Amino acid sequence: MTYLVAIAFLAILASLATALFFMLKDGTHGKAKTSGMAKALAFRIGLSVLLFVCILISWKLGYIQPTGLPVGK
Repeated sequence: MTYLVAIAFLAILASLATALFFMLKDGTHGKAKTSGMAKALAFRIGLSVLLFVCILISWKLGYIQPTGLPVGK
């Protein structure tokens, strides 16, 4: 599970970097703007939602356990 979360975070960061690239480079030097930035950000949102759902399902099925502060002490 740890590897899945790490890979998802790396993919989210890569998508943000791609969106930054499109934001800086599109529409310069007389070229037309593309929808690359919007697609990259939409992909990032999809990855984030998928990661959240996978973590929630893993918690419900007992694959992962919360390890935060003890409750009620």
